[in-house]
Amino acid sequence: MVRTVVGSAVVVTLWDRQAQRGGITHYLYPRTDNRKGATARFGNVAVLALINMLTVEGCLPEALEAHIIGGAGHPEGSGVNIGDQNVAMAREILAKKQIIVVSEDVGGFMGRKVLFNLATNEVAVIKVEKLRATDWYPYEDRW
Repeated sequence: MVRTVVGSAVVVTLWDRQAQRGGITHYLYPRTDNRKGATARFGNVAVLALINMLTVEGCLPEALEAHIIGGAGHPEGSGVNIGDQNVAMAREILAKKQIIVVSEDVGGFMGRKVLFNLATNEVAVIKVEKLRATDWYPYEDRW
């Protein structure tokens, strides 16, 4: 079980139906074109890296399915919605790689706690107004 917390950031989970294995990535910004600064903080790097990691482990791209979670907007609105851009980047890459998106929980103005079971492809999304370390109770010991 892995877990993370997102606001405007996006989580992409991938699961191979045949190999029964998966992975998760969490990124803050939609893209970078700076090769020297290309880290998993950027969607165009993070999602492709996850796909590559799974294919190196023997997963077939055509057997992968995805969940997209996050991409919340700021409740007070700041003009540019980075959350929308993050979601669009995930959709774009997954479509280009012909990976099926089986579910999305995106947008809105709430943060999300995400729990992903790597053994079963089960995803739990808990929407919250505020995110604190104590928000994980009582889930921390159960997962």
